Amino acid sequence: MADTQTRLSDFIPYRLAITSNAVSSLISGEYHSEFGLKIPEWRIMAVLGDAGPLTQRDLVQATLMDKVAVNRACKMLGERGLVARSPNEADGRSHHLWLTDAGRAMYDRIWPNALSTYEQIFAALSPAETAMLRALLDKLLTAVRTIEGDVP
Repeated sequence: MADTQTRLSDFIPYRLAITSNAVSSLISGEYHSEFGLKIPEWRIMAVLGDAGPLTQRDLVQATLMDKVAVNRACKMLGERGLVARSPNEADGRSHHLWLTDAGRAMYDRIWPNALSTYEQIFAALSPAETAMLRALLDKLLTAVRTIEGDVP
């Protein structure tokens, strides 16, 4: 069994997932307990807070979350009055979603804490290491999208 764990611990996709989960879990601790948001809900709010109005399809592409998870998170945020929607004039089947005033106020309260936790975590890396990590992650995401056929 130790042999299997060694192979798995050397498998970089596994290590990326574990690290991502650990970082997300640490950051989500505050906004979950204080605001009752789950990680997918916060991700939707964070993207909308940063990018402005988007469709659910745009949110799926931006977060790489499953369509069902995005739909569920958007529904919950809508029920709480944190996200509003209006028909997409360019496509009658979809809607534009955006943060309501209450959603923006919550986002503005959460973001500084999320950023502070991020800064604490990434203090373990030098600025050069952080830049390298960003570049490497970008390369890996491009490779995945190329394999999937999303990038020419």
